[in-house]
Amino acid sequence: MLVLAWAAGLFLATRFFADWEDERVNPNREPVSRIDGGQIEVQLAGNRSGHFVAGGQINGVPVTFLLDTGATDVAVPVELAERLRLQRGAPVMLQTANGKTTGFRTEIASLQLGDIVLRNVRAIIAPGFLSEQVLLGMSALKQLEFTQRAGTLVLRQSATDRP
Repeated sequence: MLVLAWAAGLFLATRFFADWEDERVNPNREPVSRIDGGQIEVQLAGNRSGHFVAGGQINGVPVTFLLDTGATDVAVPVELAERLRLQRGAPVMLQTANGKTTGFRTEIASLQLGDIVLRNVRAIIAPGFLSEQVLLGMSALKQLEFTQRAGTLVLRQSATDRP
């Protein structure tokens, strides 16, 4: 009985600390939206590294976004792009932190972050990107107003811009 109690205690402690660590990496698993004066607003907290990571959807499938204002386009890892059934378009040379590589143009029919919805977003299928996170680059972010202050990023979409 004592062994079972220890096993149950270890299991619960492991679950608690795994959830705690996930929350530190992505404090915005389910971003909360609000409508303010005709605008849809989503507030994101920075994670422990100061990055803005958030749960969202591509074509109705849950994904994790890493917001990257330094990325020209939305970048989707190859394996995830295959699961999302994104079509490979024209090849394009990419300059990444790891050097040059060839990616493929694609278009995301629907991208959602909280209640913010973007349609027909230009994206790149990025080989060698060993992550499950989608880099949410400027091809999406330029359609929004965003401000950062005190570790919080606020994204706004005008209700008139919503598809």
